[in-house]
Amino acid sequence: MNKKIVCSNKKAKYDYFLDDFYEAGMVLLGPEVKSLRLGQANLTDSYAKIKKGEVFLYNMHIKPYVNARHINLDPVRPRKLLLNKREIKRLIGKTEGKGYTLIPTKVYFLNGWAKVEIALARGKRKYDKRQALKEKEMKKDMKEAQKRYKY
Repeated sequence: MNKKIVCSNKKAKYDYFLDDFYEAGMVLLGPEVKSLRLGQANLTDSYAKIKKGEVFLYNMHIKPYVNARHINLDPVRPRKLLLNKREIKRLIGKTEGKGYTLIPTKVYFLNGWAKVEIALARGKRKYDKRQALKEKEMKKDMKEAQKRYKY
């Protein structure tokens, strides 16, 4: 299993509670694949939506490939995600009623195929974010203390 991570959405863990993760393929054109292989992508402020039984990824920025002069693509165009019908039905059921949204967390190549990991996410409130930062600080302090006082 050869996995090369292109980009990840680090802010997603801070802004959302991430529950279930799904791996989806992406419908891309040639120059977009070449840009991804060079690591020229950004997941900040991107999200996925279900329209007419299909899942689309919005606001993912893929920098235009320098040597592709014959094709001019919009860097933030919506991209179709490839999932099983069963997975799409499950996502429709969870996103419609319970306040969940679909957030991409990683883009990577798996055995030569471009994949995106999307997560079912619930938004965090301000106090949730503060609590998460406190816990992170406490864990960091505990690790430092353990390093200092080794027996």
